[in-house]
Amino acid sequence: MRPFLVLVGALIWLLPLPALAEIRVGMVAPLSGPAASLGVGMKQGIEAHFAEVNRAGGINGKRLRLVARDDQYEPQRSAPATRELIEQEGVVAMIGNVGTPTAIVTIPLHNQYETLLYGAFTGAGVLRRNPPDRYVINYRASYFQETAAMIDGLLEAGVRPDEIAFFTQNDGFGDAGYNGGMAALRERGMAHPERLAHGRFTRNTVNIHQGLATILEAPVEPRAIVMVGTYAPMAEFIREARKDLPNALFLNVSFVGSHALMTALGSAAEDVIVTQVVPPYDADLPAVAAYRDALHRYDSGASFDFVSLEGYLAAKLFTEALRRAKTEPDREAIVEAMLSMGEVDLGVGELLHLGPGDHQASNAVWPTQIRNGRFEPVNWSNLLD
Repeated sequence: MRPFLVLVGALIWLLPLPALAEIRVGMVAPLSGPAASLGVGMKQGIEAHFAEVNRAGGINGKRLRLVARDDQYEPQRSAPATRELIEQEGVVAMIGNVGTPTAIVTIPLHNQYETLLYGAFTGAGVLRRNPPDRYVINYRASYFQETAAMIDGLLEAGVRPDEIAFFTQNDGFGDAGYNGGMAALRERGMAHPERLAHGRFTRNTVNIHQGLATILEAPVEPRAIVMVGTYAPMAEFIREARKDLPNALFLNVSFVGSHALMTALGSAAEDVIVTQVVPPYDADLPAVAAYRDALHRYDSGASFDFVSLEGYLAAKLFTEALRRAKTEPDREAIVEAMLSMGEVDLGVGELLHLGPGDHQASNAVWPTQIRNGRFEPVNWSNLLD
């Protein structure tokens, strides 16, 4: 018996120490390819907060570890990466995954494995079903709320509904943003918004010319174009469209990647509008100040932006749930903890809320406009001056 105990003790000693004292959380996102800035930004923000928590002793003495896989924003890569993280890496949840087309193929896996998909960088309705999927919980506002804020603002500015056009990615992401815009226009009294010009383009390409031609052929010249895509094709579209529509307004949902878009456009970025689902990263708010400090400690060369701020805030709410878990934070206990949080003051200027019938923590949208290399709040009443 004694040699057996010695052998067991030796085997335990040989186990990797982190495996005995860490909480493993997964992430599947584009870490390379045309949408890499989104995945890298989310990962950066999450890891900055995890590092902050680990420096303070972790969660009940356990360190947090993010295990990330690169899907290049392609659904056919997302599904096997998700299975690998759940089956082989033993993650207790996923956080900060990026994209709608990728979520479409991975949500069934999260439901099958009863493993949380939380804080995905997408506002699509597929993650916001009614009643909600138990294993899908969101941090951010929806694309419907973003496009509704755009439509309300444009109407306030004096743009007529028939002067609005759409340019969207030809997949579930583009559909989600477009459908949100259609619903917002119907709710505001437009009888047939589907008749508005709608150009499309293929994911992970910058083939925007056919979609632009569709918009230029509109019977009413557009004064505003609501855009749903990532930064590279959006930048190409804006540069080309301005040659024929020099006075048009260009409005992007948050998924575009604000800073990547501004960098890609250079001087052509002036006056472009982007709706945000987190506060300004220079805001005088407790959680935003903590983000700036944590990101600087994690990577002193990193620049502050909306994407990494979203990753940080989503991770901050997630770790708050871990602390509140009534049992060891396994997969089911984490879901229970998140859905029993109720109102939470995270320090972002708005109360967050999660509950059994409410799987979206934040409903806030901050419309911004690029001015002199900065993102400033939009003044809709003076937009057309």
